[in-house]
Amino acid sequence: MALIVQKYGGTSVANVDRIKNVAARVKSFWQQGNKMVVVVSARSGVTNELVARAKALHAMPNEREMDMLLSVGEQETIALLSIALHAIGVPACSRTGAQAGVYTDSLHTRARISRITGGDINERLEEGKVVIVAGFQGISPKDEVTTLGRGGSDLTAIAIAAAVSADLCQIYTDVEGVFTADPRVVLDARKLQEIDYDEMLELASSGSKVMQARSVEFAKKYAVPFEVRSSLNDKPGTLVKDIASKTMEDAVVSGVAVDRTQTRVTVSDIPDNARAIACIFNALGDAGLNVDMIIKNLGTQGRANLTFSVNTDQFAFAERVIGAVVKELGSGAVRAAGEVAKLSVVGVGMVSHPGVAGTLFNALASVGVNCDLITTSEIKIAVAIDPLKADEAARAVHEAFELNKLKPLG
Repeated sequence: MALIVQKYGGTSVANVDRIKNVAARVKSFWQQGNKMVVVVSARSGVTNELVARAKALHAMPNEREMDMLLSVGEQETIALLSIALHAIGVPACSRTGAQAGVYTDSLHTRARISRITGGDINERLEEGKVVIVAGFQGISPKDEVTTLGRGGSDLTAIAIAAAVSADLCQIYTDVEGVFTADPRVVLDARKLQEIDYDEMLELASSGSKVMQARSVEFAKKYAVPFEVRSSLNDKPGTLVKDIASKTMEDAVVSGVAVDRTQTRVTVSDIPDNARAIACIFNALGDAGLNVDMIIKNLGTQGRANLTFSVNTDQFAFAERVIGAVVKELGSGAVRAAGEVAKLSVVGVGMVSHPGVAGTLFNALASVGVNCDLITTSEIKIAVAIDPLKADEAARAVHEAFELNKLKPLG
């Protein structure tokens, strides 16, 4: 017997048949005597449809109203799954994010969790019920509905697992686990048996579609191990946890990730001083915007240029925010300098192995790929490259680091 939190993504609950499949899977765990909490996303396509309807009425819908609208998707799913469980003899009850005690700040469409109580989940579990929780949503200090942004349902599941001290957290999705690269692009990519939080965090922040970085950060902070696995079969997935026994002598690189959703931003002719730069990045941070791959050129005659990347769908917002700042500074201009793909190699072994950068750039050179921006950390090197050459570059880098020969960890 265990307390298990399971999360099912939009493709797993896309239609009535798939909801029935999820209900059958949940029942099999419940019949074994386990206490079950199930977190669900909106059905595949529902969120996009709601966004499209809103934008058909207003090009830039009010964010408070968008939260109210988008929260409907998950609420539909929790009710349908609960009904499906009732139909096969499983007592179940649905809970919204607010009812599950998911408290957030007041930032609409990209709220951050401030605390989580679990609401009455434990009481319902003691009654033998399966508790179905709406992912992606919470409640602000002013009792306003908020949504958590990308990966919000995964974050909800991990937060709930921490709050109720779950024995196991399973993230069911449409992929079988974490691979050394996107298997749709790199055909000989290998599935990893387990991976360290830090490596998963870097892969998530680098474009891996398996998990969003916020969810991995939360899991690491609260020591919540979780398994990423497919809802379409019963194959074991990838366990994400703190691998204390993993040494720096293991594989140099564990994975290659490509993020094709980045736009390069150039802020030109700003005052060449720390105050001006601070004003720009403070404003972006206050607006909840994340930036990446920052480069400042060598200033001349008291002026300088900044280049960095943002998510493409956030560029218009970033442009407005920066535009207001440069107006206050008295000079400067902001523009999109083209879309880029961010290719990253990740691995804890990079710390103690020289030559990683050389191997990376040799691989890129072998297929004629140049890079514009470069960032590094102890366990990652990321480069901005031409999106049209991203797949070819990923295959070349994967082969250069011999990831097709990488044994599963553990």
